[in-house]
Amino acid sequence: RSEINPNTKHLKVLDLRISDAGIYTCEYGSQTVSILLHVFKLMISSEGHFLPNEVPELTLMQNSSSPLPNLSITLFNRKNDIVRPKLLQTKTREKYILKLKQMEATDSGTWICHVHSDSPLINQNISFDLKVLGFQNPDLESKYATVGSTVILSWHLNFQKIKWKEGFTGQLSWKQQKSAAAHELLDFNITEQGKKHETKKSSHSWFEIPEYKPESAIEVKLHKVHFNHSGQYQCHLAYNRRYTQSKIELVVMKVSANPVGPLLRGAEMTLTCQVSSPLPSNTHLLWEPVNGSLVDKKKFKLHEMKVEVNVSAAGLWNCHLIEDNVKKISLNYSVEEAPVWISYVVTGASIGGCVLVFGLACLCIISGISWQRRRQRAKRMAQARQYLLENKTCQCQR
Repeated sequence: RSEINPNTKHLKVLDLRISDAGIYTCEYGSQTVSILLHVFKLMISSEGHFLPNEVPELTLMQNSSSPLPNLSITLFNRKNDIVRPKLLQTKTREKYILKLKQMEATDSGTWICHVHSDSPLINQNISFDLKVLGFQNPDLESKYATVGSTVILSWHLNFQKIKWKEGFTGQLSWKQQKSAAAHELLDFNITEQGKKHETKKSSHSWFEIPEYKPESAIEVKLHKVHFNHSGQYQCHLAYNRRYTQSKIELVVMKVSANPVGPLLRGAEMTLTCQVSSPLPSNTHLLWEPVNGSLVDKKKFKLHEMKVEVNVSAAGLWNCHLIEDNVKKISLNYSVEEAPVWISYVVTGASIGGCVLVFGLACLCIISGISWQRRRQRAKRMAQARQYLLENKTCQCQR
């Protein structure tokens, strides 16, 4: 594991080990030169491969033929910011164990461990790589869509960016409600060479896997979104029996009217704007008429999933979903006024219906009175016959 350069007389030690520490002496004629080799070894748990929320441990070992110094250790992350790990207690100066904070995907990169000692004077930088496999999405993201629209849900993985060289698997599932059973939509695996393979697992026809997309992305495309397509879409990663996940909450908005159809003159219609799940505190629904006044606007109450507005005139109304004062999605409803002749027909039908009902009521009353009279007459005749039968007499003739 060592070689000497014949020109410079330099000694080169390959694959340096901690046991190589010691005093190296070079003798040339009557001259002798000695060099003390102090060796450090930095070990990283899980071989430097982590998932989000995992806690790495660094073990720094030193070896020397002279008494071991007390070391001062400083860590710098990939942004060159100082990181203050927790130093676990050790009985000797041969080993230092450092416990870092929970990792995030953005912590991936080259870190530096700076080792310092006053006596003997040591200032040594040891670089090491931390790779945190995960999503470039937030842990929970909200996506908004209107009924009938097309929406693409995307999860961007960082395995290419951090040059991850290990294979891993994953799956995408959906459930409409938190308490509902999850439906597996697709699964995928990434090879050690970074090649992605996807398999659709669900028979649902309302979603598809886009053919063209970034190699590092997991995507599903929903055509003509329905109200019941809402819910949680969860992307799940598995590596070496460890897991991480990212969720997208799909919130679907729809509008409706009661009664449905043209607005009759003098009548009123209720427009309803509704979302599929409760909205966060920084998000709300808003009805407003096109070219209308601020007075006409209708805002929902906090944590309600729908907002209603009563309309008495024709016009175009827009329902907006607003997050942090930014309009995310909008859906309109056009209130049309019924033609005049339809109003006349409806009015005439109403009047005719009332007359018909009145006529039927009168007929029923007259029929009832007539039936009552016939009943009373029949009763009197029956009483008369009974009277005659009880009081009849017989006469005898000679």
